[in-house]
Amino acid sequence: MDEFDDEDDQYLATIDLDVPEIKQKSEAQVEEDNSTPETFPFPFEAYDIQKGFMKELYKCLNNSKIGIFESPTGTGKSLSLICGALKWLKDFREKQQKELEELSCEENSRGNSQPENKNGELDWIAEFSRKKEKEEKLHKIKEEHENIEKREAKLRELGKGAGTHQVKRKRVKMEDDFDDLMKDASGDIKAAFEAELEALKKECNLSGDANLEDAHLMLDDYCSDDETEGRKKEESLDEEDHITKIYFCSRTHSQLSQFVREVIKSPYGDDTRVISLGSRQNLCINEAVKKIKSLSLMNETCLDMQKKGKKSSSKEQVKKRSKVAGCSYYKYELLQDFKDSVLLEVRDIEQLASVGKKMKACPYYGTRYAIPAAEIVALPYNTLLHKSTREACGIKLKDNVVIIDEAHNLLETINSIYSVEVTGAQALRAHNQLTQYEKKYRSRLKAKNLMYVKQILYILAAIVKCLGGKVDESSDKQIVSKSEIQLKTINNFLFISQLDNLNLFKVLRYCERSQISKKLHGFIEKYADTEVHSSAFKKESNLSGVKKFLNEIKQKTEPSVESVVSDKPVSGTHSFDNMSSPLMHIESFLEALTNCDKDGRIVVNKQGLLSQSSLKFLLLNPAVHFSSIVEQARSIIVAGGTMQPISEFTDQLFHSAGVSPSRVALYSCGHVIPADHILPLTIATGPSGQQMDFTYQFRDSPSLLDELGRILINICNVTPGGIVCFFPSYDYESQVYNHWEKTGFLNRLSNKKKVFREPRKSGGVEQILSDYAACIKRCKTWTSSSSQTGAILLCVVGAKMSEGINFYDDLGRCVVMVGLPYPNLKSPELKEKMDYLNANYPKDSEGRQPGQVHYENLCMKAVNQSIGRAIRHRGDYATILLIDRRYNRTNVVSKLPNWISEHLQKPDKFGVALGCISKFFSAKKDFPT
Repeated sequence: MDEFDDEDDQYLATIDLDVPEIKQKSEAQVEEDNSTPETFPFPFEAYDIQKGFMKELYKCLNNSKIGIFESPTGTGKSLSLICGALKWLKDFREKQQKELEELSCEENSRGNSQPENKNGELDWIAEFSRKKEKEEKLHKIKEEHENIEKREAKLRELGKGAGTHQVKRKRVKMEDDFDDLMKDASGDIKAAFEAELEALKKECNLSGDANLEDAHLMLDDYCSDDETEGRKKEESLDEEDHITKIYFCSRTHSQLSQFVREVIKSPYGDDTRVISLGSRQNLCINEAVKKIKSLSLMNETCLDMQKKGKKSSSKEQVKKRSKVAGCSYYKYELLQDFKDSVLLEVRDIEQLASVGKKMKACPYYGTRYAIPAAEIVALPYNTLLHKSTREACGIKLKDNVVIIDEAHNLLETINSIYSVEVTGAQALRAHNQLTQYEKKYRSRLKAKNLMYVKQILYILAAIVKCLGGKVDESSDKQIVSKSEIQLKTINNFLFISQLDNLNLFKVLRYCERSQISKKLHGFIEKYADTEVHSSAFKKESNLSGVKKFLNEIKQKTEPSVESVVSDKPVSGTHSFDNMSSPLMHIESFLEALTNCDKDGRIVVNKQGLLSQSSLKFLLLNPAVHFSSIVEQARSIIVAGGTMQPISEFTDQLFHSAGVSPSRVALYSCGHVIPADHILPLTIATGPSGQQMDFTYQFRDSPSLLDELGRILINICNVTPGGIVCFFPSYDYESQVYNHWEKTGFLNRLSNKKKVFREPRKSGGVEQILSDYAACIKRCKTWTSSSSQTGAILLCVVGAKMSEGINFYDDLGRCVVMVGLPYPNLKSPELKEKMDYLNANYPKDSEGRQPGQVHYENLCMKAVNQSIGRAIRHRGDYATILLIDRRYNRTNVVSKLPNWISEHLQKPDKFGVALGCISKFFSAKKDFPT
């Protein structure tokens, strides 16, 4: 490995994980290592742009840089990422091993002679200190590598015996087997056991303690507010050492599965340990949990089953556990066996679930046990970007590589993850539940616990009051006097809600250590069917407060208050309204209130009823939460097909997170398709000469909609296969469709192409796509006398079909973009974001405000994602039509991908454009598909 530097200080800075030293070198880039291999293992002969991509990626990782990589879809981006990154990882580990051997040889060959100082005397103190420091570092390095070698040897041994060797499982604890034994026991044995248990309780003077069974619901004594004192430290097993690895992150589980399949096809598929992390919805194999539709309830049930599996066996608990036992798949020995098995072979998420079923081990937790030994960890966005989730999964980013694929919406994703919404129904439900809890256990709680419980009740009441409600009435019966949306700064909200006198940091620390939300959930579950009366609700019903609120989970808002509810859907879907105990979700909102005042805003949304009103924390500065990833990771790569505009990533994310400009590397490549395989055109006028202007004041014009119909009819006459037409919104697509239906344009379209529409609900997308593809295939096989030549699919920008769907070959010979999909400028959230950017960032080179630039960027990113749906491989070809006069503007064209903008034509008349399209497809008539 001659291409690497062998300097000891560089090695120690890398191996000893000295953060300040690494950060200083990474940012200043004092001495870059530009040694890059000339060739990379690849499953076939790589294109030139793929070779360039891998070289730049290798160089970026080698120099611990932050890389922004743009490679159009269809250019083999995923395979280039895999081969380039794994080549670097394998070389890096070989370099570590080589330098370890050199250090060991140097230490062994060192003699006993001591260096002399300038006075001729031996400097024993300095020499002793230097020698001791070096020995400690060498010992640490050797220990790490010995642990790695032991693990490697174990995996090799398991690999040799795969299929024939069965790992002997240790005998599980009696408590874990108790449920199975009692389930099959006869009535006499159960009665005898209960009698013995009762006698034992009498002997220990426990029979009179009626509250013994509630011990697991009680809050532990809370003695100190200090972060380091008064905290019970749990004894934990020694953590397994993490090897240097690559964390690969993408949007969806299907994209992660596709990535894993690419790893299998690569030259590294046989000798790379890959593990995929997923949600419980994808990896849980317990049928009792899988049947739950709500993800939040699924998580709560899973955690509760683990807790029940660990309870002591009192008489009452025996009865309860006979109904709902602990999860039989969550056992340490089973999880260890699962971990060893899945590291031997690369598997996607579906295969991991199948292995878990076969081994009767939980894949959700088993995959987390495999993280330390894995070389690639594939995980969804939320798991990586959300700090508490990342830490809970055992993900350690320190000096590891992070690759974020499909990163075009990374900033919006971070904002969405950390933006929290709490409804009035949730706050009122949590207040009533905690009131019941405090009332029942008041005499058994220490003063410190009572004080914090009272503070939490005060916070919940303040939230309800801020939304115009009261805590002594049902949420679906309370009418908010005035429907309005207000935006407030964090400090202003805390002052108005009278929460500014509370220390939220202490309250959150208490919630974390006392686990009050989990205790409250257990309380709600246990006493759901009992009569625990609340004085606040006695006048309304004889039901207990707890039971009343649990019933609210299953019921929709009563129609008795229709007069105050708008016919329009309430903005924002409150997906947490069905949580049995929403306190944990509200804790996330309180944590959001601890952000800096300038980094977020509070949206107070009052909508007729208290149950429909909400408070939402809106994150304005994504860099504040991305900075922890930047500080820990050795290198970060954000990649995508269309990363324009790059300035958003550099200014709002990396530079704001403390990354110097010298550490950011940019790379953008063209498309693999020949220049004559793509025809992008702007359509500024229609067949009758009318200007195509889809701005807000003209977009509803009947003459404009008629002209759009004429354009599509002409396009259908000369375009084979499928046409995909994107509209700015569902409402506008419906408006255009209904107009064409009345004027007869829809029938004329249907004569040439069968018309399909994207459904609003995601459940119908697969069926529409299947029917659309079948129609195109059927039309292609018909005789020339057939009138229909394919199909046209009416889609919506930003919906399901604008991302992740491949309209390859005949499925998308023409992509049409109708208008510019600018977001709603009247949105309070967008206006606040624009104001924040204007206040914190300078104007661009053309003198435009950063808020205005952001507004344009949101539009163009949506356009770029949609028009990139057609060209999916080297042999593909398609036309791209941008219908709006504004597409001729320089500032709009500059935000298009280079591989489109450099070929963009701007004909002044529609007839010229139609001739270009006809000529384009005539030249491809005999082209193989």
